[in-house]
Amino acid sequence: MGCCHSHLPKYSIPQHDNNDNVPLSPNHASNAATATATDVPAFSEFSLADLKTATNGFSSDHIVSESGEKAPNVVYKGRLQNHNRRWVAVKRFSKLAWPDPKQFADEAWGVGKLRHHRLANLIGYCCDGDERLLVAEYMPNDTLAKHLFHWENQTIQWNMRLRVALSIAEALEYCSNKGYPLYHDLNAYRVLFDENGDPRLSCFGLIKNSRDGKSYSTNLAYTPPEYLKNGRVTPESVIYSFGTVLLDLLSGKHIPPSHALDMIRGKNIRLLMDSHLEGNFSTEEATVVFDLASKCLQCEPRERPKTKHLVTTLSALQTKPDVPSYVMLGIPKHEEAPPTPQHPLSPMGDACSRMDLTALHQILFTTNYRDDEGSNELSFQEWTQQTRDMLEARKHGDLAFRDKDFRTSIECYSQFVDVGTMVSPTVYARRSLCYLFCDQPDAALRDAMQAQCVYPDWPTAFYMQAVALSKLNMNKDAADMLSEAAALEEKIQRGK
Repeated sequence: MGCCHSHLPKYSIPQHDNNDNVPLSPNHASNAATATATDVPAFSEFSLADLKTATNGFSSDHIVSESGEKAPNVVYKGRLQNHNRRWVAVKRFSKLAWPDPKQFADEAWGVGKLRHHRLANLIGYCCDGDERLLVAEYMPNDTLAKHLFHWENQTIQWNMRLRVALSIAEALEYCSNKGYPLYHDLNAYRVLFDENGDPRLSCFGLIKNSRDGKSYSTNLAYTPPEYLKNGRVTPESVIYSFGTVLLDLLSGKHIPPSHALDMIRGKNIRLLMDSHLEGNFSTEEATVVFDLASKCLQCEPRERPKTKHLVTTLSALQTKPDVPSYVMLGIPKHEEAPPTPQHPLSPMGDACSRMDLTALHQILFTTNYRDDEGSNELSFQEWTQQTRDMLEARKHGDLAFRDKDFRTSIECYSQFVDVGTMVSPTVYARRSLCYLFCDQPDAALRDAMQAQCVYPDWPTAFYMQAVALSKLNMNKDAADMLSEAAALEEKIQRGK
């Protein structure tokens, strides 16, 4: 299996580091401050068919909202077939949440006029029968809640928390100045991180969950006291909710305001601060945020500060404006993918471009071993017990693959590969997909490259490499590989 061909890609499987040596952008702060949302498409109406296609029929595999299917309204990740195949977030409201389509459309069109670099902007909507959907920019780097409460590699460093607080304040001030001072259920799940790690406020909170429904879906312990009395959201209510987010940023926990206020009254900053920061924060800066949270959480609404005061106070605390957000978050730098391939995408190419592993599984299972013909011819003399055992291992791997038992499938296919009497590009492609389902993109890429060694002009091998490269955040290489696979597939079709 040591063969190599001219098509073999010129890249190595990446070894991830901690980004300590990532170069800093000297103009990051000024760029962020003056950026506009010029690359956001104009607000428009989408058909239900468009959004079904984008989300693979509203597949559960595409659900990205933290609460999953239990949420009253579910958010899906999707990819539009037009609009340069843009990734989007699609919010699907529960049935009859907005009985009057005109009211829903009016709300959507109003919010759709807003455009700001601190917002995950609204780019469209859909009204079709009972269906009510919103379409917004997709933010690929999770929520503030995930980075604060459920982090795996590193907690958010102090200066990034200050940047998040300012970004939310700037978004709220912009919306308020544009006549949209009401934001429903502001919390850490509403704050998202874009491809560069910059914080954005979800536009979905600018529209209620239903025409007459509740504005708060979180625990009532976090809702403004006046909302508990009259059920109405006011601009002052939004400031109160902002105060609860400041508490999240200070403590790294979702603390009910009543508990936090006891600490605030006792001036016990150290007790409130997130222990995962390990003391790496400025006590003076923390005191300012601490005091600002206290003002936001005043029981009397008129005593709470205005959005302009929030921005002014938090702007003065930004001491590392030159450090890119992706460095502070510890995530890979975003690579700009090249344009969409010019060649039309087959069902497999489309599934790869959407990284739809479920669709890829169905295609590879249905295709079976059709493309392996001629890659192996065993003589009678080679038909040994070892060969029979090897084919039995492949058979068990195929059964596990059919049943989506991907770990067992990997074990069985590995037994087949390790014997070495036969080589099968399909086995490598299937094992590659199994590795992707098991979140092992490095191994998946190696298998896809081996499939290409066995069968140099096989589009499937290129497609599987494209998906593995996407999973490894090598987006430019992934797009190049997808384009090459589509061109190869088109060439084969023309030759038939």
